[in-house]
Amino acid sequence: MNTRRQVGKNSANWNPNFANWIQLANVCQLENQKNQCITDQLASWQLATPANLPTELTPCFYLPFGDFPVGENSLPPSGGEDHVVSSPPTRRGLPGIDGRDREPGTAILSLDLGTRTGWAVLGRDGSITSGSESFKPQRFEGGGMRYLRFKRWLAEIKQSADGLDAVYFEEVRRHAGVDAAHAYGGFMAQLTAWCEHHGIPYQGVPVGTIKKHATGKGNASKDEMMAAMRARGYLPADDNEADALALLHWAIQQHDAAQEA
Repeated sequence: MNTRRQVGKNSANWNPNFANWIQLANVCQLENQKNQCITDQLASWQLATPANLPTELTPCFYLPFGDFPVGENSLPPSGGEDHVVSSPPTRRGLPGIDGRDREPGTAILSLDLGTRTGWAVLGRDGSITSGSESFKPQRFEGGGMRYLRFKRWLAEIKQSADGLDAVYFEEVRRHAGVDAAHAYGGFMAQLTAWCEHHGIPYQGVPVGTIKKHATGKGNASKDEMMAAMRARGYLPADDNEADALALLHWAIQQHDAAQEA
């Protein structure tokens, strides 16, 4: 290919987007000087002489890449779920609670932290939605990936609720095993750091306090907790969702009492 002929020309095998690229006055810069010493030529290119500068202003081009999000919603550079935005969490709930009208703008999230996290949200319209989300480690991902998925999931909850005014989580002091304790600590660390980053107030509530508020006794079983939530009109899929709903009702009572005071 004659490189001298290609400069500034819209010829075959030449992309039109590059046709009017910066013109070089010294065409020797484009010649293939194979097996020749070009030290002297390179030195001359460094001189700021008119012959070494572009001959004229020519339009450049850009490629219309989309916006790449940064921050909390950024996807990790590697892993099994890269570049796949997970769908919004499954929700179910009742249109209101206790038949009371609440101050618009109050949004509360309650969590039963764990590998299967139970959650419940009081929306700004007074509705309650709940469910459970699995953060079980997947086969081909590192041990920290589930915490990244948990953080991304929190961002989705916050966005779907149009922001959060408070976050409550079940404060567990005793665990069934070491692995459960490590997982709980990881989720709690991610949650509290995320709340600090977004300026959202958060509070841990002891398990006994939640159970006593829901059933009247602080050592209620999982079945009793689920029965208590069914009595309120919910259909929790598991005890994690039931615990999150019970915690949300406790948080709503505290919120209402603080507003009435």
